[in-house]
Amino acid sequence: MPEPADCPSMLLVLHDVAPETWPDYQPFVEAIDALGKIPMTWLVVPDFHKRNALEQAPGFRLMLDRRLQRGDEMALHGYFHADDSPPPRSPRDYFMRRIYTWEGEFYSLDQAQARQRLEAGIDLFRRYDWPLAGFVAPAWLMSDGTRQALRQLPLRYTSDPQHIFQLPDFTPIAAPGLVWSARSRWRRGLSKVLCDVREARLRQAPVIRLGLHPVDMRHGFSRRYWLQTVQRLLCQGREPMTKSTWLASRHAR
Repeated sequence: MPEPADCPSMLLVLHDVAPETWPDYQPFVEAIDALGKIPMTWLVVPDFHKRNALEQAPGFRLMLDRRLQRGDEMALHGYFHADDSPPPRSPRDYFMRRIYTWEGEFYSLDQAQARQRLEAGIDLFRRYDWPLAGFVAPAWLMSDGTRQALRQLPLRYTSDPQHIFQLPDFTPIAAPGLVWSARSRWRRGLSKVLCDVREARLRQAPVIRLGLHPVDMRHGFSRRYWLQTVQRLLCQGREPMTKSTWLASRHAR
Protein backbone atom coordinates (compact mmCIF):
# COMPACT_ATOMS: atom_id res chain seq x y z
CA MET A 1 0.00 0.00 0.00
CA PRO A 2 1.41 3.47 -0.83
CA GLU A 3 2.38 5.76 1.98
CA PRO A 4 0.05 8.78 2.56
CA ALA A 5 2.75 11.09 1.22
CA ASP A 6 2.57 9.24 -2.12
CA CYS A 7 -1.23 9.37 -2.42
CA PRO A 8 -2.97 12.17 -4.28
CA SER A 9 -4.41 14.58 -1.75
CA MET A 10 -7.43 16.81 -1.23
CA LEU A 11 -7.33 19.91 0.97
CA LEU A 12 -10.76 21.11 2.12
CA VAL A 13 -10.47 24.76 3.19
CA LEU A 14 -13.23 26.86 4.77
CA HIS A 15 -12.70 30.60 4.26
CA ASP A 16 -14.06 33.52 6.32
CA VAL A 17 -14.73 31.50 9.46
CA ALA A 18 -16.38 33.68 12.12
CA PRO A 19 -19.38 33.59 14.49
CA GLU A 20 -21.47 35.32 11.81
CA THR A 21 -20.66 32.77 9.12
CA TRP A 22 -20.86 29.60 11.23
CA PRO A 23 -24.63 29.16 10.66
CA ASP A 24 -23.89 29.08 6.92
CA TYR A 25 -21.22 26.42 7.31
CA GLN A 26 -22.74 24.26 10.05
CA PRO A 27 -25.04 22.05 7.90
CA PHE A 28 -22.25 21.46 5.39
CA VAL A 29 -19.72 20.60 8.08
CA GLU A 30 -22.18 18.14 9.58
CA ALA A 31 -22.66 16.54 6.15
CA ILE A 32 -18.89 16.23 5.71
CA ASP A 33 -18.52 14.72 9.19
CA ALA A 34 -21.13 12.11 8.25
CA LEU A 35 -18.84 10.91 5.45
CA GLY A 36 -16.11 9.91 7.90
CA LYS A 37 -12.97 11.47 9.28
CA ILE A 38 -12.21 14.25 6.81
CA PRO A 39 -9.86 16.89 8.25
CA MET A 40 -10.45 20.49 7.23
CA THR A 41 -8.50 23.73 7.38
CA TRP A 42 -10.51 26.58 8.89
CA LEU A 43 -9.43 30.12 7.91
CA VAL A 44 -10.39 32.03 11.04
CA VAL A 45 -10.93 35.81 11.15
CA PRO A 46 -10.28 37.31 14.62
CA ASP A 47 -12.89 40.08 14.23
CA PHE A 48 -14.81 39.61 10.98
CA HIS A 49 -15.90 43.01 9.57
CA LYS A 50 -15.21 44.51 13.01
CA ARG A 51 -18.40 42.99 14.44
CA ASN A 52 -17.42 39.38 15.20
CA ALA A 53 -14.71 39.56 17.87
CA LEU A 54 -13.78 36.05 18.94
CA GLU A 55 -13.26 37.27 22.51
CA GLN A 56 -17.02 37.82 22.67
CA ALA A 57 -18.01 34.41 21.28
CA PRO A 58 -17.15 31.71 23.84
CA GLY A 59 -19.53 29.18 22.32
CA PHE A 60 -17.98 29.60 18.90
CA ARG A 61 -14.48 29.26 20.36
CA LEU A 62 -15.54 26.03 22.07
CA MET A 63 -16.70 24.69 18.73
CA LEU A 64 -13.30 25.51 17.23
CA ASP A 65 -11.58 23.79 20.16
CA ARG A 66 -13.56 20.65 19.37
CA ARG A 67 -12.65 20.85 15.70
CA LEU A 68 -8.96 20.91 16.64
CA GLN A 69 -9.52 17.82 18.77
CA ARG A 70 -10.98 16.09 15.69
CA GLY A 71 -7.78 16.76 13.78
CA ASP A 72 -8.75 19.93 11.92
CA GLU A 73 -6.41 22.90 11.49
CA MET A 74 -6.99 26.61 11.97
CA ALA A 75 -5.11 29.29 10.04
CA LEU A 76 -5.16 33.06 10.46
CA HIS A 77 -7.27 34.77 7.79
CA GLY A 78 -6.58 38.50 8.04
CA TYR A 79 -7.72 40.27 11.17
CA PHE A 80 -10.87 42.17 10.19
CA HIS A 81 -11.34 40.79 6.65
CA ALA A 82 -12.32 44.32 5.63
CA ASP A 83 -10.38 46.92 3.66
CA ASP A 84 -10.21 49.90 6.01
CA SER A 85 -7.21 51.61 4.36
CA PRO A 86 -7.50 55.12 2.85
CA PRO A 87 -9.45 55.27 -0.46
CA PRO A 88 -7.67 54.00 -3.59
CA ARG A 89 -5.73 56.59 -5.59
CA SER A 90 -4.98 54.82 -8.86
CA PRO A 91 -7.20 53.05 -11.42
CA ARG A 92 -5.53 49.72 -10.68
CA ASP A 93 -6.04 50.08 -6.93
CA TYR A 94 -9.64 51.15 -7.48
CA PHE A 95 -10.28 48.03 -9.52
CA MET A 96 -8.62 45.71 -6.99
CA ARG A 97 -10.20 47.31 -3.91
CA ARG A 98 -13.65 48.35 -5.13
CA ILE A 99 -14.55 46.08 -8.06
CA TYR A 100 -12.59 42.86 -7.54
CA THR A 101 -13.23 42.96 -3.78
CA TRP A 102 -13.96 45.26 -0.85
CA GLU A 103 -12.25 42.84 1.54
CA GLY A 104 -8.57 43.00 0.52
CA GLU A 105 -7.48 43.99 4.02
CA PHE A 106 -3.75 43.36 3.43
CA TYR A 107 -3.59 44.69 -0.13
CA SER A 108 -2.32 48.19 0.72
CA LEU A 109 -0.81 47.88 4.21
CA ASP A 110 2.81 48.87 4.75
CA GLN A 111 5.17 46.57 6.63
CA ALA A 112 4.53 48.08 10.08
CA GLN A 113 0.75 48.03 9.64
CA ALA A 114 0.78 44.46 8.35
CA ARG A 115 3.05 43.25 11.12
CA GLN A 116 0.85 44.87 13.78
CA ARG A 117 -2.23 43.02 12.56
CA LEU A 118 -0.40 39.76 12.03
CA GLU A 119 1.06 39.89 15.52
CA ALA A 120 -2.38 40.68 16.97
CA GLY A 121 -3.75 37.59 15.25
CA ILE A 122 -0.85 35.43 16.40
CA ASP A 123 -1.33 36.66 19.97
CA LEU A 124 -5.04 35.77 19.82
CA PHE A 125 -4.25 32.22 18.72
CA ARG A 126 -1.72 31.90 21.53
CA ARG A 127 -4.23 33.20 24.05
CA TYR A 128 -6.61 30.36 23.24
CA ASP A 129 -3.85 27.76 22.84
CA TRP A 130 -4.63 27.22 19.17
CA PRO A 131 -1.70 25.91 17.09
CA LEU A 132 -0.92 28.26 14.22
CA ALA A 133 1.18 27.53 11.14
CA GLY A 134 -0.44 29.50 8.32
CA PHE A 135 -1.76 32.89 7.26
CA VAL A 136 -4.02 33.47 4.26
CA ALA A 137 -4.73 37.06 3.26
CA PRO A 138 -8.37 37.95 2.53
CA ALA A 139 -9.00 37.56 -1.22
CA TRP A 140 -5.38 36.27 -1.33
CA LEU A 141 -4.20 39.89 -1.76
CA MET A 142 -0.92 40.88 -0.09
CA SER A 143 1.13 44.06 -0.32
CA ASP A 144 4.92 44.01 -0.46
CA GLY A 145 4.82 45.23 3.15
CA THR A 146 2.76 42.20 4.14
CA ARG A 147 5.27 39.89 2.48
CA GLN A 148 8.12 41.60 4.30
CA ALA A 149 6.30 41.24 7.62
CA LEU A 150 5.60 37.54 7.02
CA ARG A 151 9.30 36.89 6.52
CA GLN A 152 9.90 38.06 10.09
CA LEU A 153 7.19 36.10 11.91
CA PRO A 154 6.96 32.49 13.21
CA LEU A 155 4.56 31.25 10.52
CA ARG A 156 5.26 28.36 8.16
CA TYR A 157 3.08 29.05 5.13
CA THR A 158 0.83 31.40 3.22
CA SER A 159 -0.98 30.89 -0.09
CA ASP A 160 -2.51 32.33 -3.21
CA PRO A 161 -5.21 30.71 -5.39
CA GLN A 162 -2.82 28.21 -7.01
CA HIS A 163 0.17 27.88 -4.65
CA ILE A 164 1.15 27.33 -1.07
CA PHE A 165 4.27 29.31 -0.14
CA GLN A 166 6.63 28.03 2.53
CA LEU A 167 7.83 30.80 4.81
CA PRO A 168 10.02 32.68 5.44
CA ASP A 169 11.45 32.53 1.91
CA PHE A 170 8.15 32.20 0.02
CA THR A 171 9.14 28.95 -1.68
CA PRO A 172 6.22 28.23 -4.06
CA ILE A 173 4.59 24.81 -4.11
CA ALA A 174 1.95 24.11 -6.74
CA ALA A 175 -1.39 23.50 -5.02
CA PRO A 176 -4.10 24.16 -7.60
CA GLY A 177 -7.53 24.97 -6.34
CA LEU A 178 -11.21 25.08 -7.15
CA VAL A 179 -13.19 28.12 -6.04
CA TRP A 180 -16.61 29.58 -6.84
CA SER A 181 -18.07 33.04 -7.21
CA ALA A 182 -21.58 32.38 -5.91
CA ARG A 183 -23.05 35.85 -5.41
CA SER A 184 -25.55 35.55 -8.29
CA ARG A 185 -27.25 32.81 -10.30
CA TRP A 186 -25.16 33.41 -13.44
CA ARG A 187 -21.95 33.41 -11.42
CA ARG A 188 -22.88 30.10 -9.84
CA GLY A 189 -23.66 28.57 -13.22
CA LEU A 190 -20.38 29.77 -14.70
CA SER A 191 -18.43 28.63 -11.63
CA LYS A 192 -19.86 25.12 -12.01
CA VAL A 193 -18.80 24.92 -15.66
CA LEU A 194 -15.31 26.30 -15.04
CA CYS A 195 -14.67 24.10 -12.01
CA ASP A 196 -15.85 20.96 -13.83
CA VAL A 197 -13.38 21.69 -16.62
CA ARG A 198 -10.58 22.50 -14.21
CA GLU A 199 -11.18 19.40 -12.09
CA ALA A 200 -10.95 17.21 -15.18
CA ARG A 201 -7.61 18.80 -16.05
CA LEU A 202 -6.37 18.24 -12.50
CA ARG A 203 -7.25 14.56 -12.35
CA GLN A 204 -3.57 13.56 -12.16
CA ALA A 205 -2.51 16.47 -9.93
CA PRO A 206 -0.82 15.44 -6.66
CA VAL A 207 -3.11 17.78 -4.70
CA ILE A 208 -6.35 19.68 -5.24
CA ARG A 209 -7.48 22.46 -2.92
CA LEU A 210 -11.17 23.16 -2.43
CA GLY A 211 -11.68 26.79 -1.37
CA LEU A 212 -15.15 27.23 0.09
CA HIS A 213 -16.80 30.50 1.15
CA PRO A 214 -19.89 31.21 3.28
CA VAL A 215 -21.86 32.50 0.30
CA ASP A 216 -21.42 29.08 -1.36
CA MET A 217 -23.31 27.55 1.54
CA ARG A 218 -26.34 29.83 1.11
CA HIS A 219 -27.40 28.26 -2.17
CA GLY A 220 -28.39 24.64 -2.60
CA PHE A 221 -26.79 24.45 -6.06
CA SER A 222 -23.31 25.45 -4.87
CA ARG A 223 -23.57 23.65 -1.55
CA ARG A 224 -24.44 20.37 -3.33
CA TYR A 225 -21.57 20.90 -5.75
CA TRP A 226 -19.02 21.06 -2.94
CA LEU A 227 -20.42 18.03 -1.11
CA GLN A 228 -20.53 15.98 -4.31
CA THR A 229 -17.01 17.11 -5.23
CA VAL A 230 -15.65 15.98 -1.87
CA GLN A 231 -17.37 12.61 -2.31
CA ARG A 232 -16.08 12.25 -5.87
CA LEU A 233 -12.47 13.05 -4.94
CA LEU A 234 -12.62 10.60 -2.06
CA CYS A 235 -13.90 7.88 -4.40
CA GLN A 236 -10.96 8.63 -6.69
CA GLY A 237 -8.63 7.74 -3.82
CA ARG A 238 -7.57 11.20 -2.73
CA GLU A 239 -6.38 11.48 0.86
CA PRO A 240 -8.08 14.34 2.77
CA MET A 241 -5.53 16.43 4.67
CA THR A 242 -5.12 19.79 6.32
CA LYS A 243 -2.67 22.20 4.75
CA SER A 244 -0.11 21.67 7.50
CA THR A 245 -0.35 17.89 7.32
CA TRP A 246 0.06 17.98 3.55
CA LEU A 247 3.14 20.18 3.80
CA ALA A 248 4.61 17.88 6.44
CA SER A 249 3.92 14.85 4.25
CA ARG A 250 6.00 16.37 1.45
CA HIS A 251 9.03 16.55 3.74
CA ALA A 252 8.46 12.97 4.90
CA ARG A 253 8.90 11.50 1.41
